[in-house]
Amino acid sequence: MAQAEHLLSVGAELGEGPIWIGDALWFVDIKRNTVFRFDPETRDLASWAAPEHVGWVLPSAEGGLIAGLKSGPHRFLPETGTFELIAHIQADLPDNRLNDAAIDAEGRIWFGTMDNLEESETGRVFVLDNGTVREAGLDPVTITNGPAISPCGSIVYHVDTLARKVIRHQVAQDGTPDAGTLFLDFNSGDRADWGYPDGAICDAEGGVWLGFYAGSAARRFAPDGSLTDEVRFPVSNVTKIALGGADGRTAYATSARQGLSEKQLASQPLAGDLFAFRTAIPAAPSRNANT
Repeated sequence: MAQAEHLLSVGAELGEGPIWIGDALWFVDIKRNTVFRFDPETRDLASWAAPEHVGWVLPSAEGGLIAGLKSGPHRFLPETGTFELIAHIQADLPDNRLNDAAIDAEGRIWFGTMDNLEESETGRVFVLDNGTVREAGLDPVTITNGPAISPCGSIVYHVDTLARKVIRHQVAQDGTPDAGTLFLDFNSGDRADWGYPDGAICDAEGGVWLGFYAGSAARRFAPDGSLTDEVRFPVSNVTKIALGGADGRTAYATSARQGLSEKQLASQPLAGDLFAFRTAIPAAPSRNANT
């Protein structure tokens, strides 16, 4: 069983959304409304204040980044620090926010919403395509995570965190998903003690990496659902990993302090920090959003 190494002190309340863009790692602290860029070569950590909770940033083919703020996706220009609203999402649900996202082979951004109070099944998955947003038609959940998208773009893995399940959807060329089938279930046997499946990504071979909240681990599953890799962490809340670096085989993992008691925080002084480990399978090819 591999062990993750501590990489950078951040102390994030809810570190999330890591993604390798160019030659650096981008990630966010959702609850502290902050976007980060970390350069592993220089160890420089830059940050930007967002006007709302921010769940993710993704690269855009039109330049700059697309950021998932509480109210909806925004165009984010790091050089000026500005955020411009693209579409307002679920304006009738003020307790909802955007949580996690990925880009498919056509440049569409799949992103989920969730109840910020983590109580109601008001979470939905949406697709942002050339500036237009539509609902994906997946089942409602309380906390959405992923979606993770296969390298070929024909499979979307949707994480229902509180239900401790991952659903696999076949996606048509036009971006329409099917009803889905159960891919992973963490409610029985030894897996019931693994915590909650959190952020998800796919690697170059279609394997699915999951961070485990309250589980002190990240795990990789082959496309057939079998467990292939397990990496342990010195903190409870492992939120998501990104594959990057020069060869695409360095995994960077975000973590969170959120929900930990004073006693737990005292025993986990690295909670909320950034971690890293090496992988055998590299990252899937990078994609830019078409918005």
